[in-house]
Amino acid sequence: MAEAILRAAAGDLFDVFSAGSKPKGAVHPLALQSIEELGISTAGHTSDHLDQYLDRGITTVITVCGNADQVCPTFPGQVNRYHWGFEDPPHAQREGESEIDAFRRIRDEIKLVFEAYATGYREAVNV
Repeated sequence: MAEAILRAAAGDLFDVFSAGSKPKGAVHPLALQSIEELGISTAGHTSDHLDQYLDRGITTVITVCGNADQVCPTFPGQVNRYHWGFEDPPHAQREGESEIDAFRRIRDEIKLVFEAYATGYREAVNV
């Protein structure tokens, strides 16, 4: 969800990739549904291992789930690292909340943070 939201907010500023240390092999269907509800295309989204991005010249790494900041490897070169720890949607369902509503809640949290990040980045480069 973070990739799709950041790509929609700032894909014109930089390339956005998403990967994990333990990819499941497919994007969760409720993640796809919750993103599509925002009018953001999920075409081409995959579940990739982060190792495939180590030699891509990545300059910023943003981790978003649990201890991802602790298990994320060191990328070569000067890399900005940020960690915004959101709950893992498939395990975040609260009492009285449906599974899709948990995805929507976390999607909205991610959207708020990533759109603010994109706005700040955009303002910094347009000074």
